[in-house]
Amino acid sequence: MKILLVYPQYPDTFWSFRHALSVISKKAAFPPLGLLTVASMLPKEWDKKLVDMNAATLTDKDIKWADYVFISAMVVQRDSVKEVIKSCKRLGAKTVAGGPLFTSESENYEDVDHLILDEAEITLPPFLEDLEKGCAKHIYTSKERPDIRKTPLPMWSLLNTKKYSTMSFQYSRGCPFDCEFCDIIILNGHTPRTKDKAQLLAELDALYDRGWRDGVFIVDDNFIGNKRKLKEEILPAMIKWQNDKKFPFGFLTEASINLADDEELLQLMVKAGFDTVFIGIETTNEESLVECNKNQNRNRDLIASVKKIQNYGMQVHGGFILGFDNDPDSIFKSQLNFIQKSGIVTAMVGLLNAPRGTKLYQRLKKENRLLDESTGDNTDYTMNFVPKMGHEKLINGYRHVLTTIYSSKQFYKRVKIFLKEYKPRKRKGLPQLRFRHIKALIRSIWVLGVLDRDRVYFWRFYISTLLKRPRSFPMSIALAVYGFHFRTVARKYTKTPIKDIQA
Repeated sequence: MKILLVYPQYPDTFWSFRHALSVISKKAAFPPLGLLTVASMLPKEWDKKLVDMNAATLTDKDIKWADYVFISAMVVQRDSVKEVIKSCKRLGAKTVAGGPLFTSESENYEDVDHLILDEAEITLPPFLEDLEKGCAKHIYTSKERPDIRKTPLPMWSLLNTKKYSTMSFQYSRGCPFDCEFCDIIILNGHTPRTKDKAQLLAELDALYDRGWRDGVFIVDDNFIGNKRKLKEEILPAMIKWQNDKKFPFGFLTEASINLADDEELLQLMVKAGFDTVFIGIETTNEESLVECNKNQNRNRDLIASVKKIQNYGMQVHGGFILGFDNDPDSIFKSQLNFIQKSGIVTAMVGLLNAPRGTKLYQRLKKENRLLDESTGDNTDYTMNFVPKMGHEKLINGYRHVLTTIYSSKQFYKRVKIFLKEYKPRKRKGLPQLRFRHIKALIRSIWVLGVLDRDRVYFWRFYISTLLKRPRSFPMSIALAVYGFHFRTVARKYTKTPIKDIQA
């Protein structure tokens, strides 16, 4: 059996990091972890080939080679998915699909031969059994939550790691919180399920043995969902592994803001090599936090929490949302002020949308305010419901926020604020300087310092950092490249006249 695993293309969004990747000569930010894991669940004797359309071109030859084409995708990849399915049908290839997109809207994909929904550890085995018997069904679904301690290692041999800026693996699934707008708890449940220590170390060994020596994204919904296990078992093991291997990896992950409340956990994460954490801040308005049931963010000084994490040596990436029913007219100014004062360089500000199946989706449906399905990209100016603020006022305010925080002047100012708070942990030895690092530096100087129309801000920042904070210089250049990407995407979005944006 010949199996082609296809990961459809992401559109050009803030989350794609496409323009930043082009500066460092990479094709994609992260590998398709789900498909690589599914590949390990398939019979060993089957031939397997992976095409990540974010890193390579899918050809008719690829599709003709396969007996079955396996597709996995997020909602934001919907348009590319349709093209892939169309090509498969044109060439007579049978399709098998799964992942968040197909699980949330399976009724839209009747033309897919087999839908493997929910979590593959449960739904893939019966499909494979039926396929062998010649009686495979159209849909396989289950609400049972698998024990991810039995999940196999991803099949890294299918991947050309040189095309990616960051590798990834998963330690846990599920989140203990219940935010109204979030579909994670629908897909993965409330109770965090974790892998064991030996399994996690095997994941690290697998990446190390493939020759990877760079950033690793732990893709968990909320890495700190089980704090006790982290502190007693997992992080001490990671610290020992990193020390034994002379710290080949820098980790980034997602966590809730209550990370700031646990100093022991912060210390252990930094010792283990965590240098970045994404946190859903969402809003500065207390009433909006109540509205969306983001209780973990309430009744606290959010800026102080962010700065505490920065002081321990981790950069905070922040997620922000505009468009809550309780957002006052002043929300745009308060969001701007918070982002600048907090020094959150990578501030992902999006409009509220209601993913299918969420409590928000159900509430808005009852209120007859739903318009359409979410695009999966909350930064493209679209909303799938009628906002209480008024669409034009909200879009104008949102546009003002984006154009301000991603402007070169404000962006570089924010980086400087961050660097004042950021206190990276000193480790034994120095990171090995490789040719690709030098190449990336030269290219970043060319793109940001010569070609970019805002190059004057870059050079002021470049010289200032080199003179005043030389230890932070590599990170500073990386952040400048991120800023170039955000600025480029923001300009693309803001060119769209408001009258042409879906109301």
